[in-house]
Amino acid sequence: MSRHILILVLSALALSVTSLTAQQPQAELVSVEKIWDKAKHNGFTDITRFKNLFICAFREGDDHIGGDGQIRVLISSSGKTWVEQALVSEKGVDLRDPKLTIAPPEVLMLTTGGSIYNGTRTLQGRQPRVATSTDFKYWSPNVKALAAGDWLWRPAFNETDKKFYGVAYNQYPNTGGPKPEAEWSVKLYSSLDGKVWALTSVLNVTSLPSEATIRFKKDGTGVILMRRDGGDKRGALGVAAPPYRDWKWTPLPYALAGPNFIVLPDDSMVACTVAGTRLGLFKMTETALEPLLPLQSGGDCGYAGMVWEDGQLHLTYHSSHEGKTSIYYARVKLPWVK
Repeated sequence: MSRHILILVLSALALSVTSLTAQQPQAELVSVEKIWDKAKHNGFTDITRFKNLFICAFREGDDHIGGDGQIRVLISSSGKTWVEQALVSEKGVDLRDPKLTIAPPEVLMLTTGGSIYNGTRTLQGRQPRVATSTDFKYWSPNVKALAAGDWLWRPAFNETDKKFYGVAYNQYPNTGGPKPEAEWSVKLYSSLDGKVWALTSVLNVTSLPSEATIRFKKDGTGVILMRRDGGDKRGALGVAAPPYRDWKWTPLPYALAGPNFIVLPDDSMVACTVAGTRLGLFKMTETALEPLLPLQSGGDCGYAGMVWEDGQLHLTYHSSHEGKTSIYYARVKLPWVK
């Protein structure tokens, strides 16, 4: 065989392998099912794996906004059958956006936004709440965290320095409320116990920054995925090395809602957020989001919880694509994660 023909054959083979690789799905939806719809409105979920159980938390309320929301906690060993375990409430307070964080070695922390509506649909005040449990059934009384007006959206535990970190935003940082100001503040806080928080850095993000998830890579690098409600409304990605004071921000091409992401065992990242009218998965780097897989959703949807277990991505989220806003549980395979 001549050298020229050999080169052509090898090139054709390489193109064939590349084409085959490109056709392989990067994500496969294994299953999705509705697991809860008993309240008038069921939404704003989170999920974690703790003590060999899946723990799912979400808000039950009369509507998306307003009223006194309560936090329902479900447990499941495999994701097939879910059992009611607890109902966390506080009189006169709308507990919103429950987030579950494992506090080593064996404590589960529940963070919520404690909003006050006083029987209206207009926000009249808020302050984060923190409760803890060791058995998912009995929870400590809610403790107020940070200051009035703050919303500590999703804390995370950093294995590098053994601290909790969380991004908090405030709609009325100068006046104290209740009317939102022209620009909101957003800050990163840290804590040793999840209850007492200290300022780590002021985040230089404009155009009404709000909901934000922070995670940490194996080398300690901090990554933040943030929603922005003003300007072009496009989300932002932030990256910083310890001690997390110098953040570099990349604008994203999508407007985000309920942004969440996780760091996978191979140190890659996958995000789940509403970008448009549906909830979807995105392959995520430190500077970009790449569409990966749309999820069955629509209408009032989003606010996904994410956990990696047994070689699969497990998600919970709310959606009204079947009518009533309900809670869904999905499993996804990511072939590149070994």
